[in-house]
Amino acid sequence: MLDKRQFYINGQWVNPAVAHDHEVINPSNEEACAVISLGSQADTDAAVAAAKAAFPSWAATPPAERAALVRKMLEQFEARQQEFAEAVSMEMGAPIDFALKAQVTVLPWHTKNFLRAFDQMEWIRPLSERAADTAIALEPIGVVGLITPWNWPVNQIVLKAVPAMLAGCTCVLKPSEESPLNAMLFVEFCHDAGIPPGVINLVNGDGAGVGAQLSSHPDVEMISFTGSTRAGRAISAAAAPTLKRVALELGGKGANILFADADDKAATRAVRHMMDNTGQSCNAPSRLLVERSVYDETVEKLAAVAATIEVGPADQPGRHIGPVVNKRQWTQIQGYIQKGIDEGARLVCGGPGLPEGLDKGYFVKPTIFADVKPGMTIEQEEIFGPVLAVIPFDTEEEAIRIANDTAYGLTNYVQTTDPVKANRLARALKSGMVEMNGKPRGAGAFFGGVKQSGRAREGGIWGIEEFLESKAISDYNFSVDAATE
Repeated sequence: MLDKRQFYINGQWVNPAVAHDHEVINPSNEEACAVISLGSQADTDAAVAAAKAAFPSWAATPPAERAALVRKMLEQFEARQQEFAEAVSMEMGAPIDFALKAQVTVLPWHTKNFLRAFDQMEWIRPLSERAADTAIALEPIGVVGLITPWNWPVNQIVLKAVPAMLAGCTCVLKPSEESPLNAMLFVEFCHDAGIPPGVINLVNGDGAGVGAQLSSHPDVEMISFTGSTRAGRAISAAAAPTLKRVALELGGKGANILFADADDKAATRAVRHMMDNTGQSCNAPSRLLVERSVYDETVEKLAAVAATIEVGPADQPGRHIGPVVNKRQWTQIQGYIQKGIDEGARLVCGGPGLPEGLDKGYFVKPTIFADVKPGMTIEQEEIFGPVLAVIPFDTEEEAIRIANDTAYGLTNYVQTTDPVKANRLARALKSGMVEMNGKPRGAGAFFGGVKQSGRAREGGIWGIEEFLESKAISDYNFSVDAATE
């Protein structure tokens, strides 16, 4: 079992102020794979103090130097990519091939997109031709608290820590206590790249402890949080007295609208995308709305595809899905599956209990419910597991109404070969993102939602701007700046 009790504060690995051990459980075998410490107020205060002390010099570091250090961090990742993927696989259950292909490769993907956007930043510019002596300056907001989840741990760390550091902010990172090992490796990459002490700090802990302490800390200027909507509300409340900026990326209940004119692969995509990462994605297309004229044949296709999805331990190679993250999550998903049955949805694949041949680990059968009615529990609430709810619709207007009738607004999906209809749907759906016909958003596009999915904008230029303040300055002499460059 790995001993990872230390925190990274002011450029050093240090012991916690007070011992508070927490076991990290491998969800494939239900055994402890590491022990970490949960931080106390003293640990949080020390990390924030280090970040506050480091801020003036880091903010004054030329942007090109900050970017060069981030590029060196990328080199560290490339040298240790296999180790990074193995940590993610062990602690949160992503099968090793999926961890290598999808979970950890987001680090170079997002970082390179940030660097491209960063090169185009105008840190100070004239307001307009008519007001050329008024300057608009962009400045780092200060010390930021980064609270990240367990389901896509690397993705959320890189979407927060990299743009924050590029912007000139200093950070205190609190990863999920369910998946802290990858975060500790990320900090090692930053340390070995030569990022100065205090710029990135890490304190492990839970939401009620370190998470709440960062959210309410008077010296933290901003909190960037990814997690549940319930936790987002608590963070907003804790942050309110200090009036800090709060960026929230929360839950989702995405609708995937499949029209009769969709391409032949639409049903397969619907299942595969839903089951990726064992359904543990806030942007999962967990509600499949199918036009009635192709409903029955589509349900048959869905069941056939789901029957081919294998479930197995995360350390085994292959395209299978792994376990969900912990016992609590497994129990909650089982409750939703039973609720679907009790409320009258038609179970066409999967169901309660462990998959055949697996008697240990937090494994869930890939499950599909048909004939789901709007308003059913499994249609409205985020399940965060491999459970797909299929709903028939008759008209485009009905599909839009059902899709928008949710508290969430993260990602919606449309499957149609009619470009006019596709554009019409894209504008009518109430979500921060809409994906068409399985095509991903382009490099540098942001990730973020509306309504109770939060309103953060992570990725590309938007992700950097999250960590910047704007300042308007009158009678600014740009010629002085030009003369000193």
